[in-house]
Amino acid sequence: MMMHAILLMLLITVGCAKHADFVQVRDEVRQVAKGQEQDRKQVVDLQNRVSAMDARLESKQGPPPSTENAALRAKIEQLSERLKILEGRLTRLSETSNLPMTRPEPAPIEPPSMAAGEPSRQSSPAKLAPLPEPVLPLPGTPDISPTSAYNLAYNDYLDGRYELAIAGFERFLKDFPGASLEPSAKYWIGESHYSQKDYAKAAQAFESLVNDHPRSDKVAPALFKLGVIAAETGDVRKARLYLKRVVEEFSGSNEAKLAKNKLAEIR
Repeated sequence: MMMHAILLMLLITVGCAKHADFVQVRDEVRQVAKGQEQDRKQVVDLQNRVSAMDARLESKQGPPPSTENAALRAKIEQLSERLKILEGRLTRLSETSNLPMTRPEPAPIEPPSMAAGEPSRQSSPAKLAPLPEPVLPLPGTPDISPTSAYNLAYNDYLDGRYELAIAGFERFLKDFPGASLEPSAKYWIGESHYSQKDYAKAAQAFESLVNDHPRSDKVAPALFKLGVIAAETGDVRKARLYLKRVVEEFSGSNEAKLAKNKLAEIR
């Protein structure tokens, strides 16, 4: 939990920097956090071994392994010092926003999220492969293309890093207002909150999408998820309204089929 708090603080710290700086900080935090987690696991393992030896001494089940015990305790102290150094790096990162800019490699464009007649992860819609955006940065925007920025956040969502995905998509919306992928970014913000069971924020993101982009292909899945959220939070009346809207306004969609099944469940 402390790592998540530090990470979110870092993302807020680079809020006024360029998007490339945002990506640089995110990647560096991941590397530091990975090293920190590895050291913590080693410390826990060594502490368990020391505890086992202490238990042997107390029960007199074997000769005193004083040399090995001392070596293990020294290793624990060494790893603890490394953990302090890593935590110090995280603190310094939180105070730094002017990192060298690097141009990340574009991640794959979001694939269609639902095969014909078969719901996929998070009930995602069909026909949703976004059109490529210009590779060159837009005038006055960060040194990264809209599609690359979007895909970095989308990859975080696919990997289950929902807090990073939310921060990345929100940064995308801030840096590239009016981009063609804006409805999709709002949709995946909603899905990320939904995956964290934060239904209030998920509903807020889906409602923003429906209200601001009524002609988007993401409207049908957003309405469906609003119906699901209403059902899961006990508002059956609202759930039926959303689901019936999907069936009536998007009758030929996969979401309409899902909505019919959901309606049958909550009768």
